[in-house]
Amino acid sequence: MVNRQNPTKDRKKCQNHRRGECRTYFVYILECSDGSLYIGSTRNVENRIKAHNSGKGAVFTSQRRPVRLVYKEPFPCLEFAVKRERQIKKWSRGKKEALIRGDLKALKNLSKHRNR
Repeated sequence: MVNRQNPTKDRKKCQNHRRGECRTYFVYILECSDGSLYIGSTRNVENRIKAHNSGKGAVFTSQRRPVRLVYKEPFPCLEFAVKRERQIKKWSRGKKEALIRGDLKALKNLSKHRNR
């Protein structure tokens, strides 16, 4: 599992950050028992995985248990985490897998060739 330690540095600060009220949020990717991928965001990844695996998470994952964490990325506030979650959800399976592997070369290549 790839774990990005530092939030992206080049992003503008959110409203909460300017007020000093920011808390770390995470975008995470789960691999479900059927091999499908689920992307979400949360403040507490461990508790969220427990919820997914107990059937109290999303309907999608409740029908595909157990799930396992394959990727997480921290963000300084919910606003940025939700933007990243939406971005990743639009990606192809191959691009998501490259992100999970931490394969930046493949990510760049897949971004150039959207029809793959």
